[in-house]
Amino acid sequence: MNLFYLVCAMALVTYIPRMLPMVLLQNVNLPSYVKQFMKLIPFAALGALIFPGVLNSTGANHMEPAIIGCSMAILLAWIETNLIIVVAGGIAGALVMNLFFI
Repeated sequence: MNLFYLVCAMALVTYIPRMLPMVLLQNVNLPSYVKQFMKLIPFAALGALIFPGVLNSTGANHMEPAIIGCSMAILLAWIETNLIIVVAGGIAGALVMNLFFI
């Protein structure tokens, strides 16, 4: 029974901070530059979460394949290819660098 109360408390702690801004700030009009800034936050947060893992993906002593793979993925994303191709290209770049140059 204690587990049930714990899960309920965790649900409230998670739900309340997400619900309060929607309820309290629904009639607030933000300037256009703030709205534009808010649209970029998910991309920045995703990059901050992914980038450290990319650099550590090939081991602490071999960072060059990770940098090449990341560069390949950035290049493919820049030319707006499919997400699967971006991921596969990044993996392929790191693999080729790892197999042939290290």
